This record gives sequence, C-alpha cells and structure tokens, in this order.
Amino acid sequence: MKRTSWIPAIISLVLIAGCAPDSTKDTEVINDIEKDEEVAKTIIPSLQISKDYYRTLLPYAPSKSRGLVVSNVYSKYDIKEVESGLLRLSQRTFSADDYLFQEGQMLDTDTLRAWLTRKGEVGKDKDNKEKKAEVDLGLNPVLPGGEITAELAKTNPKYLAHIVEQNYMVKTKDNTIKLGGVSIGLAMNSVYYYKVGDYGPYEQPIPQATIEEQGKKMAAEIIKRMRAMEGLENVPITVGLFKQEDRNSIVPGTYFAYSVADEGKALGDWNKLNEEYVIFPQPPSEVKYRKASDSFKNFKQDVEEYFSNYTSIIGTGFYQEDQIKKLTIDIPIQFYGSAELIGFTQYMTGLVMEHFPASLEVEVSVTSINGPEAVVIKKADAKEPYVHIYD
Repeated sequence: MKRTSWIPAIISLVLIAGCAPDSTKDTEVINDIEKDEEVAKTIIPSLQISKDYYRTLLPYAPSKSRGLVVSNVYSKYDIKEVESGLLRLSQRTFSADDYLFQEGQMLDTDTLRAWLTRKGEVGKDKDNKEKKAEVDLGLNPVLPGGEITAELAKTNPKYLAHIVEQNYMVKTKDNTIKLGGVSIGLAMNSVYYYKVGDYGPYEQPIPQATIEEQGKKMAAEIIKRMRAMEGLENVPITVGLFKQEDRNSIVPGTYFAYSVADEGKALGDWNKLNEEYVIFPQPPSEVKYRKASDSFKNFKQDVEEYFSNYTSIIGTGFYQEDQIKKLTIDIPIQFYGSAELIGFTQYMTGLVMEHFPASLEVEVSVTSINGPEAVVIKKADAKEPYVHIYD
C-alpha cells in the first residue's frame, strides 16, 4: 500500500526580479514510500515569485511528448507562445494560488503522432518507423487517393499542427499530490504548406472561420478520447484553440477561443479570446495602435539622436481586449566598450520612464553579436525600473 507524508525543508532562491515574492513558511518535501521502502521525494517550492507563475513540482518531469513541438510548429515565436499562452489561459480555470504545474504526463509522443495524422494515414512511432494503428486515430481530414493536389489542398488541408498538454496538480488533505486538472492547446494552421510531386512548397491559406470550426470539432473528439483514459475520467479539462502564424511571421499567433469540460463531462460553451501581438512602429493609418506606436516612435527617435551604432530597434506589443498590456523592445547594438554600454543603458532607461505610461509593462533587451548586454524591465505602475548590465 502506497502512503505519503511531507516534511519541511528550507531552500534558497536568488531572484533577479525587482519585486518581492509571495511565500509560505517552508518548502514541502513529499515522500512517496513504496512497499520496498524506496523513497521518492517530490518537492513543492515555498516561493511563488509572482501571482502570474505557477509553482512547479521538483524534480522536474519533462513532458511525455517532449520535443515534438519543435517539428510541428513553424516558428520559434509560436513554439514559445503556444505553451506560454496556454499557461496564461489556464489561470482562468486553475488558479496559480491553488494549483501546481507539471508538464503533460498523460499523452505521449506516439499518441500525439497518431492523433495528428490524417484519417487512414500510416503514422510513425518514436523511432520514426512506419506503424499502422489498429484503430484509425487521425484527426486531420482524409486524403482521397493518398496524394495531395492543389484542389485537395483547398478542401482537405491539415488543420491541426500540434497538441500541447499541461497538468495542474493539487495537494490533498492527507498530504498527497494528485492531478487536479488538465489544459490542452490545439495549434491550428492558418496556412497549409504542401508539395505536389517534386514541386513546391505551395501555400494554402485557411480562413479563420474554418480554423475555428475544425478546432472545435477536434476538441470535442479529443475530450471524448481523454475521458476514456485512466485517470482522466473526472478531472476538469480546459481546451484552447491557437492560431499558428505563417512560417515567415515575426510575431507569434495567439489563443482565440477556449472551453472547459467540467469534472466527468464533455466541453461546455466556447468563449472568445481577444489577444494579439503587434510590431512597432505601425503605419499612421492603424488607428487602434496609434497611441502606443507614437510613444514607441518618440522613444526610437531619442535613442537615434545620441546613439547611432545600432542596426534596428523593434518593438512588439501584446494586446488583450484591444488594450496594450506589455511592450517588448529589442535593440541590437554595435558598441565598442563597457563605458559606452553603461552610458547608453542609463540614457535609454530614462527614455523608457519618460515615454511610456506608468500602467504599461515595458521590457528592453540590448544585444550584440556577443549575446545579451543589458536588460531594462519596467513593471506596470512601478516607480523604479529593474536594470541589469551583463558582465
């Protein structure tokens, strides 16, 4: 019979953030004692560095489908956002105060590969060998004749590119850890890339309405399958639909809809999400972004006035409900000495405080061919920024 207990322990944590963390008294160490008396310890960190981040169980358990996202998602921007956006979305259902984070442990690589294929298609196992499933599990449309054509690319594209799983754990009254909820992210293609014979690749854009329709249909089927899995019969499951941008995009896509399957149930009503990433500066005709774009332009001009050894200054704004929440600025530089870097960082930090509203979170990264040189972080409504110059 497996029994568990926990004992307090103290750990130290070096913070680079400028704000004080929330904390409990002690780190908890949960001992899982098997029949042979071998002890497996699970650590719950005592420090929650921000209400925006979940505490993570240690030792860290990698996803059962680890690495699959790299081959399925087009850009580094979407690879990051499909996971970080799901973390943000999950807080609507699973509060960071009450739940602990763990990467997905229920859906392994072979399962996801089988689900991501076309209906009737031969899948591949983890050794990249062809494997025909006993049951046809492909969620993408069947390909009549087995070969793609320009016409079939329009009517039968691959809609689903990737599936992200995240687990949310809870500590029970008897000091054990159990699965408290699951979040699933469906990365949907906005552009289908394909080849006809030796020619291509060709592009077939997929309308937003079609992406949403197919995503909701696939989500319902995925919930049905997950409810049949041991351990997932009664846990709440959140499903988010993510629109993957094209291969050449320099901004990530976003989650545009989500639904929750309550304990033991199918998905409920769908809720719309209004999030987007925008590159600055924007043309004057883009009225919705004009105020933030003007602030960015003024900041950029003041930087250029005194420091010309740069290649470009790029800003990326994150919007929720048509309101900018965070501005990330990347400044590649070509400085020649530490004193010049320090002087630039001091001057640029003053410009950040001068040009952007107090309510806006701003993060500026200064880089060179040698890597990161400096970072400036202004939290929303913070009186002082956090500044770090790398040695």
